[in-house]
Amino acid sequence: MSENKTEILTAASCLRSARLFNYLAVGTTLLSACLFGLGLTIADKKLAFLPMAMSLPPVMIWLAFSIFVYASIAHHPDLTVRHYHKWAGYRYYAVVGTLVVLANDLAHLPTGWPGVYALMLFALVPWALYDIWKAGREDWKDITVESPQ
Repeated sequence: MSENKTEILTAASCLRSARLFNYLAVGTTLLSACLFGLGLTIADKKLAFLPMAMSLPPVMIWLAFSIFVYASIAHHPDLTVRHYHKWAGYRYYAVVGTLVVLANDLAHLPTGWPGVYALMLFALVPWALYDIWKAGREDWKDITVESPQ
């Protein structure tokens, strides 16, 4: 006869899980934009690739790591956590995927690559920060989860 082990997921843990993807997406996006700006200030004509070379690794690393974060929370017992997490993933992958396709064409506009980074910032960061704030206003409750021993 096997007994089930009962665990409690605290409300704070659920809130943290609901916000995790957005926190990391905002952090890496801001880091990437700051590195791009730094690269623009120190690059000359011979190092024109430097802003891109400095700013793309955080986005690429988070894009790869985000798949594991997304998969780890996709089956969370709290449906509200799943909801916030799902939409954070949809938003991030939509913005990054769209920019992968359109960034080179958008860079030929008068705003250039700074315009592409501004578009990424304004499309992702305010919405993600709003979701972080909105998750904080939810009525989170402790959840009892039974797991087979």
